[in-house]
Amino acid sequence: MKIIDKIALALIIIGAINWGLIGLLRFNLVAALFGDMTVLSRIVYTLVGISGLWGIKLLFDKD
Repeated sequence: MKIIDKIALALIIIGAINWGLIGLLRFNLVAALFGDMTVLSRIVYTLVGISGLWGIKLLFDKD
């Protein structure tokens, strides 16, 4: 697994944990850490989204 794949996977896991917290406890960890829709939180959301798209590639990799 390449380093970019590991980074993408880590960000996907962070996103999944955040969505789980939102669903179960109504607690948004990203917003709590970086503020509600601040530049930094938007960067985190964007990176998680891009990682999710990269994860589609990981799903179909045969390596």
